[in-house]
Amino acid sequence: MHTHRVLTFVGCALAAVLATAWTAAPPPPPDRTAPTVVHLHDGALRGATHGGYRTFEGIPYAAPPVGPLRWQPPRHVASWTGTRDAARPASACPQPAGEVPGGSIEEDCLHLNVTTPDSAAPARPRPVIVWLHGGGFTTGAGSSYDAHRMATRGDVVVVTVNYRLGALGFLALSGLPGSGTFGLADQQAALRWVRAEIGAFGGDAHNVTLAGESAGGYSVCAQLTSPDAASLFDRAIIESGSCTGRPDRPFAPSSTPLSVARAAGADLAAKVGCGAAHDVMACLRRGDVAPLLAAQGTDQQPAYGTELLPRDPAAAIAGGRFHRVPVLLGNTQDEGNGWAAGIVQAGFPVTAATWPDVAATFFPSPGQAQAIVREYPVRHTGGGGPVFGAVLGDANFACPTARTAGLLAARVPVWRYEFADEHAPPLTSGTPPFPLGAPHASELPYLFDLGGRPRDLTAAQHRLANTMIDYWARFARTANPNSPSSPPWPHPAVLTLAPDHITPTHTAEQRHHCTFWTALG
Repeated sequence: MHTHRVLTFVGCALAAVLATAWTAAPPPPPDRTAPTVVHLHDGALRGATHGGYRTFEGIPYAAPPVGPLRWQPPRHVASWTGTRDAARPASACPQPAGEVPGGSIEEDCLHLNVTTPDSAAPARPRPVIVWLHGGGFTTGAGSSYDAHRMATRGDVVVVTVNYRLGALGFLALSGLPGSGTFGLADQQAALRWVRAEIGAFGGDAHNVTLAGESAGGYSVCAQLTSPDAASLFDRAIIESGSCTGRPDRPFAPSSTPLSVARAAGADLAAKVGCGAAHDVMACLRRGDVAPLLAAQGTDQQPAYGTELLPRDPAAAIAGGRFHRVPVLLGNTQDEGNGWAAGIVQAGFPVTAATWPDVAATFFPSPGQAQAIVREYPVRHTGGGGPVFGAVLGDANFACPTARTAGLLAARVPVWRYEFADEHAPPLTSGTPPFPLGAPHASELPYLFDLGGRPRDLTAAQHRLANTMIDYWARFARTANPNSPSSPPWPHPAVLTLAPDHITPTHTAEQRHHCTFWTALG
């Protein structure tokens, strides 16, 4: 089994899963008989009214990062005259072809979307949830997350954000200010916009929760440890984006040293014909986007050792160097099953005979594979896919999340969950080689209508979705997800979230073999 081939496939498989989950769909027709106009510092916006909520889409929060502003920190958007139409989403940020089917992709992409309950003048300003999408820092768009259920049931204002992706968001080169962190800088610019403007939408600028999943969840980790993000948000929600991710566990997002990011940037410059240019940056800024996307790595990582991200978030969290805000975080029960299924379907079966070789491919350090095979035995022919999935999920997500929760809880209130609906609606088409249970990203349809399309949920799953939104919104409102109308969420217990089975557990680390993974290093 060739490691490079498998890891390349893994990245492509992940992108396919995320792209399917976040495919943009035409938004519901706006009710233009009741237009909504709000006045911001930069100009007026006209949004759209729907049944019980209002949307304002494609709002620019920074100047277009094009031409000389490509690979520059985000600049303030220019004011406009008249009333800008905000009834339709704007373009997604550049990403590999087909990753946002049906949606436009342009470099002028630093936009956000606001969803708010219909009442224009609430009795008091509503809590604000700012959502950062996932996608391996290479794919995704804020407009793919229809947040109307969270906004209306939770009585909150939800802001979904585009940020620069791939090489355009995370290129690093010697002498380039902002190297490796342009996408994170965009997120901070969006948060500053929220502090300044969200009051016009009925939101409370002094009660902002930063939330995200996968790469978006890891972005929240990065912002927790970035000095530049101090005072930009008041709570944090981290879904399947452990702050203690490691580059040698490539399924979960992590950061990379600036020196490594610069080497990758120099390689990219050479691939697009700019490596030997007299002015490398001028050459890169003149070039088309398509060759840059073709030359970039499958997944991207923010760079640390930078002004925006001085330390690896894992080390910063371990050392207590993070902003003191309450945190709600968790993972799905079967995080790794989607990747394992994709790898099996790509022609790498996991059987008792092949399992040692498979383990050695993904855990090549001396002695690790043998220990994993002993801890996670494949006991019958053809049944190793779920075992492989458990290894990937435990090593990359469940146990790092447990470690992150423990480190954070030493200094701030922490609420931890595990999403465990074993019959969650699939995010991709086709029949997997084994039941996936609750894989990576499977909680998202319970919080959002992905791509504007509601998923088919059973009555019990709808009840779970409502309860999850209640928890998330209550946490955003008070920093405590508990309320008299929901099952109690005690801590330090982990709250299991499953249809008609919401209950605390103290055995999550045991079920995910976390003592083993800690000993393995």
